[in-house]
Amino acid sequence: MRDLSRENGQPDRSLRPRQLACRCVFTVAAQSLISTFQAIVLGVLQGATELFPVSSLGHTVLFPTLFRWHNVVAWQSQSESPWLAFVVMLHVGSAIGLLIYFWRDWVAIIRAFFATLGKRRIETPDERLAWLIVCATIPVGILGLALEHPIRVALAKPLTAAIFLIVNGCILLAAERFRRRAEVRALAEREGLNAEGSRRLETLEFREAGVIGVAQSSALIAGISRDGVVMTAGLARGLDNSDAARYGFLLATPPILAAGLYKFPDLAGHLGDGVRGAAVIAAVFAAITAVVTVHFLTRYFKHRNLIPFGIYCILFGIFMAIFTVVAGAP
Repeated sequence: MRDLSRENGQPDRSLRPRQLACRCVFTVAAQSLISTFQAIVLGVLQGATELFPVSSLGHTVLFPTLFRWHNVVAWQSQSESPWLAFVVMLHVGSAIGLLIYFWRDWVAIIRAFFATLGKRRIETPDERLAWLIVCATIPVGILGLALEHPIRVALAKPLTAAIFLIVNGCILLAAERFRRRAEVRALAEREGLNAEGSRRLETLEFREAGVIGVAQSSALIAGISRDGVVMTAGLARGLDNSDAARYGFLLATPPILAAGLYKFPDLAGHLGDGVRGAAVIAAVFAAITAVVTVHFLTRYFKHRNLIPFGIYCILFGIFMAIFTVVAGAP
């Protein structure tokens, strides 16, 4: 086989640009503690499961166990390891995908937010939505800073993640039953209905948004879905699946990006040694997958519900619980 590099270490300029690009990607990942294949699989998995209400963190804990990726499994519940830096980049990738898809919404929301600061009152639906996002983001930020590390060390284990995935499925099924209750319909009618006969998103109270933010913090537990919890809380307050999902997608972006900035020193420091190249690859695939996933889900939830996701979480959680016990996983 022909040597792909010259003696001085420079790339062979006879290679085509596509060949050079592919070589650079695989060379970076080859020097990583995580292989290129693992990085791509985890990136695609993150981009999909961050938005499907099935817990991205739970799946990134369970799939390495299922695939017998011992190098990854060994890091997951360690107090100090490259795993957290890698996971942060996965989440940043999916957040970038959300920003790409909802960029028009975010431009309108940011403009509306600064408009309220200038005039010191809220007048439009976009202005109210901006502050609903702020009210829900504050509690998840505070609780995330306080609880992320101890919860990850204690609960980021395959068997625990499988159990909480079952719990997540039960929450999703309960949400669909609860939204049909008479008091929820009465609340929606009292606050104002949209064209589909459900409560309008902008009629949420700020205290309700704060409660949703606290509930969103449960996604720190591997197996509990951020979007699933937000949708469940939204349905309980009279929203339909479409508006509850949109609110969940918008709420996911600020805390994920903030966590990425907060944890970036880990990736830049010694904890990122050996995972930076693979983390970049995984983030790119997470972003691309997130765009495709959110495009599908925004259409799916216009006419469908959470029941298929609840059934999946319960069945996959039971399977992985049995698998981890039989396989002797921690």
